[in-house]
Amino acid sequence: MKIADLKTYVVENPPPHNGGPYWVFLKLTTDNGIEGFGEAYSLPFHPRIVALMIEDVCERQVIGSDPFKIESLWRIIYSSSYTQHPDLSLVGVLSAIEMACWDIVGKELNKPIYELLGGRVHETLRSYTYLYP
Repeated sequence: MKIADLKTYVVENPPPHNGGPYWVFLKLTTDNGIEGFGEAYSLPFHPRIVALMIEDVCERQVIGSDPFKIESLWRIIYSSSYTQHPDLSLVGVLSAIEMACWDIVGKELNKPIYELLGGRVHETLRSYTYLYP
């Protein structure tokens, strides 16, 4: 299985913008049709620039890669950027790529990601509870 396609999504958060005014999401699709989604975390640029950054990195480094080789892919992207010591914006791009790969892996193995990362710790977790009243 190889990553065959990508699409970015810029989502505007309505006022009062709890959690930020925008989110940037990535969808990776494999050659056998499995889709994985990830979110670019904590980037200091306009969301359209972030989407272009993700597209650039994915086109150069991610397309054609095995989504199961997350650590190897992470290291290749991090160290083969335009500098050997990229700034933190690349780490935000990597967050989207890594999450999308884990999503693909979990779907392919028919397992929740927490099972692949060491098992469930909490019975319930709140997420994005601050977004809407």
